[in-house]
Amino acid sequence: MAETRFLGTPSEDRLNQASAVIVVHGGAWAIPDDLAKASVDGVKLAACEGRSVLKRGGSALDAVEAAVRKLEDNVVFNAGHGAALNAEGKLELDAIIMDGKTLACGAVSSVKNIANPVSLARAVMEKTDHIMLTDRGANLFAESIGIPTVSTDTLVTEYERREWEKQKTYVTGVVEDFNSQWQHDTVGAVALDSAGNVACATSTGGIRNKMVGRVGDSPIIGAGGYADNLSGAVSCTGHGESILKVTLASRILSLVEQGKSVAESSQLALNYMGDRVRGAGGAIAVSPSGQWAATFTTERMAWAAVDQDVLFYGLEPNEELKQPLTQ
Repeated sequence: MAETRFLGTPSEDRLNQASAVIVVHGGAWAIPDDLAKASVDGVKLAACEGRSVLKRGGSALDAVEAAVRKLEDNVVFNAGHGAALNAEGKLELDAIIMDGKTLACGAVSSVKNIANPVSLARAVMEKTDHIMLTDRGANLFAESIGIPTVSTDTLVTEYERREWEKQKTYVTGVVEDFNSQWQHDTVGAVALDSAGNVACATSTGGIRNKMVGRVGDSPIIGAGGYADNLSGAVSCTGHGESILKVTLASRILSLVEQGKSVAESSQLALNYMGDRVRGAGGAIAVSPSGQWAATFTTERMAWAAVDQDVLFYGLEPNEELKQPLTQ
């Protein structure tokens, strides 16, 4: 099992002066060289999208939705446009969004042909008495509130079709996704707004060639994501079944509640997942004080963060690049 690859947190001098922060990821996996630049460019754009929402005084919830929508609209990532196909060559999409202020949460699973599942998840949170809708029920709800379905051809790329043809079995897909250089994974965002509220969002097309109806960690509260103003917000990525077994997002925040930093908590939880169930993955996290971290145990993870008008980003282990942003 690879050692945890941890990427930066802000300096200690900001621990008592929270300001708005957005962190995004484009999936932890063996990102091939021909997708590397596009993956980094994509997460940088998504982070800046979330930052613009926060700069306008928007909430953390608004920021993570906007950032994840940007990633869902980018065919480089496995969410919305560019999502992975199941064993029948069809799309089944999962997403979650959570408000750390109230613990309100919305999720969808196995939803068909929705371009932005994260926004449908938010609608579940705000317009129903439920937390999760699945499959046909999720699509019926989308129709009832005017969210249109789009054709499979609109969402599926030629790249995905080719890779789906090459990987005819789920087992092959899992091995290649996380241990060599084939499929792409989940996207997500966490944010802290100027009012001190945190939020998370996660969206995915799942693992290529998954069984029809398979649901991974992404839409499951406490696994693919969690947000609580008392501890922080987390979005996870990696092998879904492994993340589910250790309830990764909740585990990270439980360690934060014990007094550990978000960086150490993420590292410990990912190491535990590797040791206990031999699972690889990654996580982004932000605390109510504005500490943040992007951590992974896969070969690469595309991530970006905006903190105090500086854009941080990276792809490789122990890589943290940064550039100033204009006001």
